[in-house]
Amino acid sequence: MEALTSSLLYLDGVTVSFDGFKALNNLSFAIEPGEMRAIIGPNGAGKTTMMDVVTGKTRPDAGDVMFDGLHNLTQLDEAEIAELGIGRKFQKPTVFESHTVYDNIELALKSDRRARSALWWRETADERRRINELLNIIRLTAVRDRLAASLSHGQRQWLEIGMLLAQDPKLLLVDEPVAGMTHQEMDRTAELLTGLAGQRTVVVVEHDMDFVRSIARRVTVLHEGSVLAEGPMDQVQNDQRVIDVYLGA
Repeated sequence: MEALTSSLLYLDGVTVSFDGFKALNNLSFAIEPGEMRAIIGPNGAGKTTMMDVVTGKTRPDAGDVMFDGLHNLTQLDEAEIAELGIGRKFQKPTVFESHTVYDNIELALKSDRRARSALWWRETADERRRINELLNIIRLTAVRDRLAASLSHGQRQWLEIGMLLAQDPKLLLVDEPVAGMTHQEMDRTAELLTGLAGQRTVVVVEHDMDFVRSIARRVTVLHEGSVLAEGPMDQVQNDQRVIDVYLGA
């Protein structure tokens, strides 16, 4: 089958209504393979609903969502969409607290094995190498044997990103990754996410403008369920419409 678009993710005229309120209103934008994109906007702009539509949690009233040029996500369920290679990290990290950091990554790898019974699964040398590589990427090698329950807020966020990466997603959706973090943790999170650029396509929804500036070359601003502005951060933050509805004077 021939791809309909070169974009990895393409939203075309997506509309979602809740009790007459249009959470998304004819929303259209495209994200290219390997891109790091930030989505910003005031509360109620439609950022979370947009991610819900992409992951199959919410079915739009109208419009199409094309993934990898071939798949219309509006016709698939959540499990089918995840299998295509779309991973989502929610704002509140969900890790297995009673397991070690290493085991959390191992379990994430295991969850992708439909052909084998997890009961009889044994870690191979390649899988062990992959887990160690992921621990290095998320910089948690030093705490690999600690229970996830003992981690700091920032470390839990990094662990969950590692768990998503273990499933080898093509597209990673990350919701407010630095909320509640220290400045040092924010800097490390920026390094982690920018280090994925090119290898993965990453979409980050975030309110912290300093963080957005440090990671994204391109920013999409949502307002009332539509794209208000899009472009480099410098251009977007000087757009009078964006200043009026979101950034302030």
